[in-house]
Amino acid sequence: MKTQNSVPTTKVARASQFVKAGVKVGGNYIKHYSRKLVNPELSKDELHKDNAADIYDALSELKGSALKMAQMLSMDRGLLPVAYSEKFTMAQYSAPPLSGPLVVKTFRTYFGKSPNDLFDKFDMNSVNAASIGQVHQAWKDGKKLAVKVQYPGVADSVSSDLRIAKPLAVRLLNLDERQIDRFMGEVESKLLEETDYDLELRRSMEISEACKHINGLVFPKYYPDYSSKRILTMDWLDGLHLKEFLATNPSQEVRDQIGQLLWDFYDHQIHTLRQVHADPHPGNFLMRADGTMGVIDFGCVKVIPDFYYDNYFRLINPDTIQDEQLTRQIFTNLEFLVPQDSEKDRTFFSNLFVQMIEMLGAPFAVDEFDFGDDDYFTRVYAFADELSRLEELRSSKVVRGSQDGLYVNRTYYGLYAMLNELKARVRTTKPDWLRSQKVKLAA
Repeated sequence: MKTQNSVPTTKVARASQFVKAGVKVGGNYIKHYSRKLVNPELSKDELHKDNAADIYDALSELKGSALKMAQMLSMDRGLLPVAYSEKFTMAQYSAPPLSGPLVVKTFRTYFGKSPNDLFDKFDMNSVNAASIGQVHQAWKDGKKLAVKVQYPGVADSVSSDLRIAKPLAVRLLNLDERQIDRFMGEVESKLLEETDYDLELRRSMEISEACKHINGLVFPKYYPDYSSKRILTMDWLDGLHLKEFLATNPSQEVRDQIGQLLWDFYDHQIHTLRQVHADPHPGNFLMRADGTMGVIDFGCVKVIPDFYYDNYFRLINPDTIQDEQLTRQIFTNLEFLVPQDSEKDRTFFSNLFVQMIEMLGAPFAVDEFDFGDDDYFTRVYAFADELSRLEELRSSKVVRGSQDGLYVNRTYYGLYAMLNELKARVRTTKPDWLRSQKVKLAA
């Protein structure tokens, strides 16, 4: 893969990349509609493919929050045409890597020496390159290590990138700019946290220790002496990312084992630790033929506030939805319903969210769930498609839902998507209080 010798770091340089991508997309539309004059039956497949390639090329040069947004979008099968999802999936672990001189420059900045001076051996060719940084192999005292090196300028460009992206989001999603600000604040804070490798080092060690009892999960050892604010060093873990793992045609038993590990890992974090590895995309898991799984990258961790947790998960209990008054109070607490809603709005959105909860909460309603049930996921995606066409939603400029739900929902979406890819059958463990026959609203 071709290496990248520089990363645009100034606001003007980064903004120009967005403009260049826009010009190319405009050209693709002109080309498409010119061809459509000759062939009225021409589909938009090629248009989507060309646009996805041009947008991804621009974002991959920018790195950082711009590429991270592509990564997040790639996880949502229902949000974008297939061509975009397939191309943006590359952002998970196959972005163009930085050249050797840029890597050396980063080491000299934070350690005052080159990587070859710090380690016994350091491979200048990265093995993985994603949105925030790239991973190199290194050796020290006989140990094989993974060294994550952050792209230059990424941390400094988060806020400006999001300011550029916000008008696009407002227009594409038909939202009120004031409504989207609180969500942008949540995204910005998480992206800034992801660029702080000192914070990631601490969280990695804490969560690894707290989850080490889950038999079959493997966590790397981390090395503070060889880490800094922009460089993170840990043991090298063997294993395959999801797509490569599935290409080996693993048995159903192994798929189920991996799926159970994923479920148990997230169940323990959410319900016991009240903080969660909120970046559940395939690039962060290394799957093995023996049914064990390595977990890496704790850059994105969402701490779940007690009030949000208590209300959100009460909706999982089957008795809650049967109590309309209780359900509406929880919807208000979670900001699904807002003060400016008319009674007609409250009824419409309450019914809509009840349908959504019953559908997405289906795995919690049973003791074992088959995530290989494509009929279930077809219904979910069809429901999402139906929502996108509802005039009440299309014309509304209100952002519904607490900002705390942004990464919690993203976590469950990513978890469900991976379990579906695995076709895993999972024991859907849950706290006993979610099974109770009577639910009282938390104060």
